[in-house]
Amino acid sequence: MTDVAQAAPEKVHEEKEADHHPYFRPKDAATLILVDRSGSVPKVLVGKRHDKVVFMPGKFVFPGGRVDKDDYRVPCAAPITPELQANLFKGSPKTEASRAKSLAIAAIREACEETGLCLGRQHEGKAPKLAGPWKPFADAGLLPDPSGLFLIARAITPPGRVKRFDTRFFTADASAITHRVEGVVHADAELVELVWVELGPQPLADLHPMTRNVLNELDRRLATGPLRHDAPVPFFHFYGGKMQKDILS
Repeated sequence: MTDVAQAAPEKVHEEKEADHHPYFRPKDAATLILVDRSGSVPKVLVGKRHDKVVFMPGKFVFPGGRVDKDDYRVPCAAPITPELQANLFKGSPKTEASRAKSLAIAAIREACEETGLCLGRQHEGKAPKLAGPWKPFADAGLLPDPSGLFLIARAITPPGRVKRFDTRFFTADASAITHRVEGVVHADAELVELVWVELGPQPLADLHPMTRNVLNELDRRLATGPLRHDAPVPFFHFYGGKMQKDILS
């Protein structure tokens, strides 16, 4: 991993609507923004995507991906907080409780799969058997722990893209990382590099526009003090061919 003293500019960065692909219904997805507040300036973790992947090749993004159908069945060390659940219920169409859990768990799973950084807690007694993408947790005697997640933003990929996602952006403190899997990030992986980026006025090259928008929102939230669940949650989406920023309610 690398430390870089750069981050997102203040203005909202717009993506352009495209028309070279047919309409695809957005798939639910989740992203995890890990924040290191051990220094004087907060840093967030971004990863550079491989140049040959279909979705956002070569761009710096937060680790994340699609919700899996079994995410809601995964046993957890603690439930998501009622306040986080309430934020996930906002917007349309209505999100069911099982889907809210799936979104939070997907963020933790994707972060571990793509970066090797796992957010979990030791399980007392006999731990449930975890396999597949959850094997690193089982090997470390952990269960995923979503209790420290906060919802920062929601965004839907513009129409006309080869892939479209309805993404919830979560954040968690880097102190919640309890296990590290070595060798996950390399030249042939989905993420080829990890970078800790300082929040500040200068942009990081190859940062995706939506990544910049969400970094701006996080910067504003952190500037007011500890993260809170009752802060407004922005919703970025296209309407009438233009990027819109609403507040979830």
